[in-house]
Amino acid sequence: MNHRWHLLLISLLLVLLGGACSQTPEILPADLLITNARILTIDSAQPHASAVAIKGERIVFVGSTEDGQARIGEKTRVIDAGGRRVVPGFNDAHLHFTSGGESLMQLDFRYVHDVAAIQQMVKEKVAQAKPGELISGRGWEHETFPDKKWPTKEILDEVAPDNPVALRRADGHSVWVNSYVLRESGITRDTPDPPNGTIVRDARTGEPTGIFKEGATDLLKISSTVELTPAEQEARRDQALELALAEARRCGVTSIQHLTGSFDRFQRFQDEGRLTLRATINMPMPHDETGLAEMEELRRRYPRTNDWIRFGYLKEFIDGTLGSGTALMFEPFLDDPSTSGLPMMPYDEFEQLVLAADKHGFQIGVHAIGTKGNHWLLNAYQKARAMNGARDSRHRSEHAQLLRLDDIPRFADLGVVASMQPTHCITDKRFAEKRIGLERCAGAYAWQKLLQADAHIAFGTDWPVEPLDPLEGLYAAVTRKDRAGEPGDGWFPEEKLSMEKAIELYTLGAAYAEFMEDRKGKIAVGYLADMIVFEDDLLTMAPERIMDARVDLTIVGGRMVYERPE
Repeated sequence: MNHRWHLLLISLLLVLLGGACSQTPEILPADLLITNARILTIDSAQPHASAVAIKGERIVFVGSTEDGQARIGEKTRVIDAGGRRVVPGFNDAHLHFTSGGESLMQLDFRYVHDVAAIQQMVKEKVAQAKPGELISGRGWEHETFPDKKWPTKEILDEVAPDNPVALRRADGHSVWVNSYVLRESGITRDTPDPPNGTIVRDARTGEPTGIFKEGATDLLKISSTVELTPAEQEARRDQALELALAEARRCGVTSIQHLTGSFDRFQRFQDEGRLTLRATINMPMPHDETGLAEMEELRRRYPRTNDWIRFGYLKEFIDGTLGSGTALMFEPFLDDPSTSGLPMMPYDEFEQLVLAADKHGFQIGVHAIGTKGNHWLLNAYQKARAMNGARDSRHRSEHAQLLRLDDIPRFADLGVVASMQPTHCITDKRFAEKRIGLERCAGAYAWQKLLQADAHIAFGTDWPVEPLDPLEGLYAAVTRKDRAGEPGDGWFPEEKLSMEKAIELYTLGAAYAEFMEDRKGKIAVGYLADMIVFEDDLLTMAPERIMDARVDLTIVGGRMVYERPE
């Protein structure tokens, strides 16, 4: 064979081998295939699709219904969505999940706007209880009462003289108790206010009225004389988690970033096949090195590589709330010029806590609502970066509700995540201008201003402070109107979001806040198969109907965990 033919033969062999190597890999059948859907992927590379295929816990195909047919095998479950809207599973970036479950077992005053009605509900509960048994509840909001006045212990004393009663305000930062609790707690007119709290007192007599704000609630001994056995207590906690999981499934919540919970309980539920969402659990900020070492051990046991149960950030408080008049502001409140809010500790002490936790490499989340509270937070994070070195820490402002306009760019400059709850806007706007005036409200719930400054936002609910259902948050984000659908363009309408952006902040934005944007928060190949099928199309329906939309299917890790009953 001459040289020319030899080269031709080699070239032919290379072409054949190259062709064999470039053959399309085998397409494996999917476990689940959704077709004929209107899929909002939250993936900028492929924003919309009509089919998605799932194998195991992961997404293996996103595209057209026609191309998705290749994924059908003998055991593939095929769901024809019939044009229904599909979105990534909601990820609640800030909530108290087990407290939410417990709230479903207590008196709920969220939609009760009359003190007499609350009194009647307590009376009926007392009639079912034994003497000394604790009557608990939450959700009352004095700003919705006809007289807008704080309630008093006498209202509860009339119907519950022989039972302790403790009812948390909607924001969870104030508690309304009866005289029984005051007696058991040893609290009198001579009891001093703690540095980080307020005992509300009668202006004439100086006697406690029954309202305790912030750290003053720690003075209360709220307990029942009807003791539960350890087994009964455990069963009650399990019941609270079960109720919370059921509510999450119904609402399409597939991930939570939960404040202060039991890793062991969540792990047991997962081991038993009862955990139907992914949980990042955040813990209180330790105030010493021993506590930080304990948190490091938890972080080692539940690292970020976990997809189901993970250690999150360390939580601290710097102020209170707007509703309770304890948010830390630069200027006094207009409706109570005697105060400009309540710091939970001096700034220097707060800064040292942040520096120590940051030095250990922890992510930090600080409850900050007022303008001064958020300013302090940004200052402390900036100091930590200067002292410990810059890294992708993704420290957070939990709420970021009231901001000075010149502090907004600092969120992006320092890489601070604004972890916000859009329903707080439509709840608090009822009294925000009364508290701080119209001008200062320009930096209130400033979603668009933060986004325009290139800051990261993560949406959540703060359940049980607000309802768990993300639809209420989506409604708030796109309308900035009260739940009754008031006329007009909404409160500071320039801050309204598109529905697509609001969904993104509840999904990919929330995933970014917990370092999971590489595998969660969008419908894309390789991502975790967490998604929701809605009966209605959130992107095209009238805004006033958003809260009436219904979840048809909730899928977590490729498993159908909720199907709406017919």
